[in-house]
Amino acid sequence: MLKWFKILFSIGILAGLAMTAAVYGVLSLSLPALDGRGYSGTLDAPSQLSRDQLGHAIIRAQSRTDAAYVMGYAHGQDRYFQMDLLRRNAAGELSELFGEAALSLDKAMRFHQFRQRSEKIIAAMNEQERQLLESYADGVNEGRAQSGMPSFEYLLLGADARPWQPADSLLVIFSMYLDLQAATYKRDKTLIHIAELFGQDMVDFILQPSTYQAALDGSKITAAEVNIPDLAFDRKEVAYRQIAPSLLYGSNNWAVMGSLTSTGAAMVSDDMHLGLDVPSIWYRVQLNYDTKSGEDVQVTGVSLPGVPAVVVGSNDHIAWGFTNGYLDTADWVELTHSDPISKVPQTILLPNAQSHNYELMMSQFGPVKSLNGKQYALQWVAHQPYAVNLNLLQFETAKSVDQALSIASNVGIPVQNLMVVDGQGNAAWQPTGALPSRVFPNDLAVAPARAEAELWRVNEQNRPRVVNPENGKLWTANSRVMSAMDHRRFGDGGYALGARAQQIRDRLFAQQQFAEADFNALQLDNEARFLMPWHALLTATLERAQAQDHAQALSHLKAWQGCACSDSIGYTLVKYFRASVIDLVFAQLEHRLQKEKETLSHLTRYLEPALWQLIEKQPESWRSGYDSWQALLEDAHNQSKQNLTQKHGSNMIDWQWGKVNALTVQHPFSKQMPVLSRFLDMPTAPGFGDSYMPAVQKRSFGASQRFIAQPGHLHKAVMTVAGGQSGHPLSPYYRSGFTAYAQGQLTPLLPGGVVHTIELLPASHGQP
Repeated sequence: MLKWFKILFSIGILAGLAMTAAVYGVLSLSLPALDGRGYSGTLDAPSQLSRDQLGHAIIRAQSRTDAAYVMGYAHGQDRYFQMDLLRRNAAGELSELFGEAALSLDKAMRFHQFRQRSEKIIAAMNEQERQLLESYADGVNEGRAQSGMPSFEYLLLGADARPWQPADSLLVIFSMYLDLQAATYKRDKTLIHIAELFGQDMVDFILQPSTYQAALDGSKITAAEVNIPDLAFDRKEVAYRQIAPSLLYGSNNWAVMGSLTSTGAAMVSDDMHLGLDVPSIWYRVQLNYDTKSGEDVQVTGVSLPGVPAVVVGSNDHIAWGFTNGYLDTADWVELTHSDPISKVPQTILLPNAQSHNYELMMSQFGPVKSLNGKQYALQWVAHQPYAVNLNLLQFETAKSVDQALSIASNVGIPVQNLMVVDGQGNAAWQPTGALPSRVFPNDLAVAPARAEAELWRVNEQNRPRVVNPENGKLWTANSRVMSAMDHRRFGDGGYALGARAQQIRDRLFAQQQFAEADFNALQLDNEARFLMPWHALLTATLERAQAQDHAQALSHLKAWQGCACSDSIGYTLVKYFRASVIDLVFAQLEHRLQKEKETLSHLTRYLEPALWQLIEKQPESWRSGYDSWQALLEDAHNQSKQNLTQKHGSNMIDWQWGKVNALTVQHPFSKQMPVLSRFLDMPTAPGFGDSYMPAVQKRSFGASQRFIAQPGHLHKAVMTVAGGQSGHPLSPYYRSGFTAYAQGQLTPLLPGGVVHTIELLPASHGQP
């Protein structure tokens, strides 16, 4: 028996090794070449694609159009499946890959008609821009085809890769609208439901101004104390439920003028907060090309695979970065019976030549959705022809802050806080991106007569800006940046609370001289200033309870360190306590909203002032059926401990913040098939940050890159990216750079020594 067991065991081992070898062999066939020579009928002159030890793509070309081809070639080699998902997501075409499981998502995306809008924008482009996108698309397709074998994602799905088209690059930009601005119209939709269910008083209560404000001019938005609305509560009907906050796609950036650096050049910092996936959303690239006037251009930064542009970076004359603007760029229009609605047939393709047909309702104001038994049309800046263009490329040749600002108003991207500096020591902030000229932003629905439809079709040119402030310092962090006066004109599209911006501002005000290391320390600042009142409240609550089983919690609270530190258990207790208080206090609102398939998740960032007003006033109707507010707060702590126990076990040592909030960056496939995790995911790292502090980090969300630069001194500049360059798991560049990111180390902006080079030649040079 033992002999047969050994034989069977050996056969099993050999079979496993054979299968591993077969999988490895198939994957190896799809690895892109890193050296060699290629030919293309698209190129006008010889070009090069080189890579350094991190896989940083170094592109040399004799024109911007040829540079676009080579950039497409690199993206096609390293990131094609990621690009495919981005364009399909924006167009509502994921079902063709994933079947009926993606139908509801595709319908939600088809609501915006981005495929049709992209085709119209391409048709209206000038010849030079269209040629650049065509050249990029040719590069993508030829780069993808170079390996000769489909990537493993298509093999697992049993699907074919569809060629890249010029309109697909615009769809990738539209995918960023969905990430960065969908919260704006979802926020308004929730407020419409609240007004219908609870009245205007409840809307005013939730939206009351916060003390967390950090506008550049120091202006405050204040209001008389809002009355607390009465709230009926039926304990039998309303059950505790967790209100998961929606992710705040945002960023930090700040700048100081040259008077505050040793070099005399201004310095900028930028870290964009997005979902962290494998591969990383950003792709490191350096473009070297000649302009028609004979000027040599070198621009280094990160690109978004699918788009032939450097999104954030420096040309050594200027350096720039973005944070999401969260201005009000969307309104719902409450339609009347006299407003015509048309039906537009839609066909969503499914695998195996199947399809799903349905109809989309459209009005003169935009696509139509039914809410509360009424019809509403969505006016959104992303639906306008000026929403997407290639004007971001003009930053590559700008020589000064003034030149960059003259470009900024006509850049077709989701509206962003542009932070730009130059080598002469100048620094400026201005909203860039598509911004409607409509005059009256709205939190709730508007009547058709007040829809300002004509002004929605015009991109706003008159924008606030701050150039070279007297204190030499600028900052943004997704909260209100502009003055209180300008705020009335441009509105609130889902601003962050402002605690993060305050902390950044205060750190900047504490110094008068800065170097790159100072900016990096601020990027990694995880002091828990925002949670300090919550720490005090939880401590007082448990001390009043006088229960023996709180002794351990009180001990951890005493040693909490006041930061989102990896070894802090007290921080975890405070964080979860606050979330449970929100869940309990707002349970009635959430219960009623969920009956309408709505949620408070889109408004959690607004709840802080209302929440503290309730805690201080302790109205009976808001205590969720508890005998006292003390009982509610005690139960919030107990509930938070139950939640932690369910997720992380009953041993408090496992509640350290670094474990609870461990950085867990996964490939989309491993999320569905955990067996692939060890092959596809990044290594798990201890958590080092949280919300409401500069070091923003969730388990799979946070700073997607960290950038610091002084133009003219780029040898000291920093660009750390949350992942490797390649999407191929066998590539040496699959995880390159991730460890440095996870450990907060500095990675140079400029590429290192060349390790691999592909020569790309015009077909006219003669292919052997």
